[in-house]
Amino acid sequence: MPEPPEEAVPPDTNTENQGPPDDGEIPARADNAGRERRPSGFQALRQGIERFSELQDVQAALNASTTQLKRVLEAVLLSAQQPLTLHDLKKVFVEEIGIDVLRVLLEELRADWAERPLELVQVASGWRFRTRAEFLPYLDRLNPEKPARYSRAVLETLAIIAYRQPVTRGDIEEIRGVTVATQVIRTLEERGWIDVVGHRDTPGRPALLATTRKFLDDLGLRSVSELPALEKISQPVDIEDAPQAA
Repeated sequence: MPEPPEEAVPPDTNTENQGPPDDGEIPARADNAGRERRPSGFQALRQGIERFSELQDVQAALNASTTQLKRVLEAVLLSAQQPLTLHDLKKVFVEEIGIDVLRVLLEELRADWAERPLELVQVASGWRFRTRAEFLPYLDRLNPEKPARYSRAVLETLAIIAYRQPVTRGDIEEIRGVTVATQVIRTLEERGWIDVVGHRDTPGRPALLATTRKFLDDLGLRSVSELPALEKISQPVDIEDAPQAA
């Protein structure tokens, strides 16, 4: 007689009797564990918001620090009687501030005052506040003084010194074609616009004359390269003081 077929053995559902999983299953579980350790979308969003808030706090602190530095510079420059150099301004701060940083702060401060009656300018001797030229007529009503008037000889002599410096008195006489009076030179020296900067190595060692920083400051210039064209100085004119410092 033929033997009866063997009965199929049902799979063992008892996990306690099962052996270790195949090697292929282990990485899958490790991957699952790794995914579980990653932050959820909500957690990642919250962490991003926290980092953004921290950056905003840092930026706010930097802005506050910059504003305070500019206020200090503003107070110092408004109180100063004379232009201040970058090294002068650097001494004001206890903390170390670089010259480049000071330049940036001063330029920002200049922009802040762009629409005000006072302006921050850089002249030969440094930085200072001064009244804008269009408001000077109103100030003159408080102190109605006539501006100093200089003769053609004085202005021509000043122009020659400014554009040809350093020059000797003989150089000026040769250019103008007339003798330069001692009073002309004295007037410019008393004003503080010219000074002796040396002597030419020729017989008699004549004095070399050049313009001063005060001359540039009074004209609101940083260097002689900013002087106007020479032909503009062609007739006697009234030269007033520079726009008043704040």
